[in-house]
Amino acid sequence: MKIDAHHHLWNLDEVHYPWLMASGEKRFFGDPTPIQRNYLVDEFRRDASACGIEASVHVQVGAGDSLAEARWVQQVADENPGWPAAQVAFCDLTAANRDRQLESLARLPSVRGIRQIVGRSSAEDSATGTNTLLTDPAFREGLHIAAEMGFSFDLQLTPSLMAATADLFSRLDGLKVALCHASSPDDWSADGLNSWGKSLARLAALPHLSCKLSGLGMFNHGWAVADFRPIIETCLEHFGPSRCMFGSNFPVDSLSASYARTVEAHLAIIPPADHPAVFEETAREFYGIRRLPPCTSPDNADAAGAP
Repeated sequence: MKIDAHHHLWNLDEVHYPWLMASGEKRFFGDPTPIQRNYLVDEFRRDASACGIEASVHVQVGAGDSLAEARWVQQVADENPGWPAAQVAFCDLTAANRDRQLESLARLPSVRGIRQIVGRSSAEDSATGTNTLLTDPAFREGLHIAAEMGFSFDLQLTPSLMAATADLFSRLDGLKVALCHASSPDDWSADGLNSWGKSLARLAALPHLSCKLSGLGMFNHGWAVADFRPIIETCLEHFGPSRCMFGSNFPVDSLSASYARTVEAHLAIIPPADHPAVFEETAREFYGIRRLPPCTSPDNADAAGAP
């Protein structure tokens, strides 16, 4: 059972995404115009299933109302019991109503983790100020509470923040952490990747951190398999296959390649002996995704496959 450990869905009739629908705004990942449309589970499952993917992890994606997004994703999971799924929802861990947010999310059985983005890109971060989370006592307290409630944390940041992040998360060893998009390496020059790799090693030294091999197409829409190779191989070297997991980052990465090409690139680079861990076992254990019974048909399943 292959698992896509990082993707998004959106129904623009159900949930509003301010960043997605902004007119004429280019983002660090490119021009969102081609993805300003509904991206629903049927389309995702069609592309994923064709590549042998049978389960997935939905990651929050900047909804105007994050609880409405989480409830909609839960509804999608309930309506698709033949597709084992988990979700990572948004919670502002510095908010005055943080505990109430976490309690609401805990009532949704598909929610396994929290994501509050620390860094997207240097240019955008200077405007949003999200980097200040790393020194905010309320954020650290929120991470502790999330861990006590059994949530994991999806960590999205940029390479320049890795040293400070390693210092913070070294004091949070009770929290399972998934590093999104290999920490977003955006400088693919030899010097850039060398610097990124050295910083990545500090995070990889923390045994409670895992790494998502995802989202690399955001930083180079003209990528070739050879471009991904040094990044993926470095992640595998530092984290090992038992702490790495594949994620498509679709539909955002559809701006640079098809779903099939994205999967094929990862399959080509990751050694075959590591495929079971990277494409299933790490994500299944990290997010608690259950296997379907062998006799269960994805199109005619009972609740055994529900999150």
